[in-house]
Amino acid sequence: MEIVTSVDFSDVRRAYARDHPLERTHEANTNADGVQALALADQDLHDWWHVRLSRADVLRVVLPWHLSEGGARELVPRSGLTVAQAAERIRDGGADWTADNPVCAHKLVLMERAPLTPIYLSTRAIAHSDYSDLKVREGLIHIDGLHRMLAWELAGRLADRPELDCFLAGDPQLPVGAEDAPHRARPAGSRTEDDQA
Repeated sequence: MEIVTSVDFSDVRRAYARDHPLERTHEANTNADGVQALALADQDLHDWWHVRLSRADVLRVVLPWHLSEGGARELVPRSGLTVAQAAERIRDGGADWTADNPVCAHKLVLMERAPLTPIYLSTRAIAHSDYSDLKVREGLIHIDGLHRMLAWELAGRLADRPELDCFLAGDPQLPVGAEDAPHRARPAGSRTEDDQA
């Protein structure tokens, strides 16, 4: 992770509103949920940073409970998964996962070639019911960007160097790994940081 600069929450809200308007018409628009999650992170953590993430950083991001937009298969259990683990579930599920979760699958297709807009993370789990049962509560914790991170990983668009812009709530100097995440797994064909050296 590369720390760029500290930012005001007003700048974070402005960037989010620019890229994720509340009135955007697409199936299962959850931008209002994103606005609420940002406010909860600001209320709890106060400090915001513009940082850049590498693929390895993104793969360690802890995702909260996600029901696959009302689909038949839960993508992320209440205990949480990393982006790497959730991407592996989608890969392993193949056509069956897509058929069982049409709205979520459609979002992933939409985001596959979408611009690499900033994602939003915190260094601690926010005070929201979707985060209440997370096993890993500190590190890089998702606030907004679940479908984008997964789509970009599945499409092979994430870089091995810090390139993906992120607004991070909390102290970026704290350890931000999810090494003790439950069921930690590496997607097929991925490389560890040691492999990349």
